[in-house]
Amino acid sequence: MSDFDDAVIAAVTGHMNGDHATDNLAIVRAFAEPDATAARMTGLDTTAGEWVATVDGTERPVRVPWLGPVTDRGSIRTEVVALYHAACERLGIESGGH
Repeated sequence: MSDFDDAVIAAVTGHMNGDHATDNLAIVRAFAEPDATAARMTGLDTTAGEWVATVDGTERPVRVPWLGPVTDRGSIRTEVVALYHAACERLGIESGGH
C-alpha cells in the first residue's frame, strides 16, 4: 500500500519513465542491480522508490530507499533528484544536471 494516491504515483512514474529512463537505470545500477540493462519506475511510498530492473533478460522488482524524508509530492522530486545525483557519483558518471 502506498502513502500517495494513484494519480500522484502515475504522474511521477509516467514522468520518470517517459523523460528519465537513463536516470532510472543509473539509480537501479547504483543502489540495487549493478548488472541491470533497463529499469522502469513502478511505484513509491514515503520510504522508497520502486523499480523493475531487467537483469540477464529477467525482470526483478527492486526498492531503493530515499536518502531523505518524503512527505509530499514536492519532496518526491527532491529525493528522486538526490538519488540520481548520488547514483552518478557512486557509478562515476556525469549527471545530466537536474
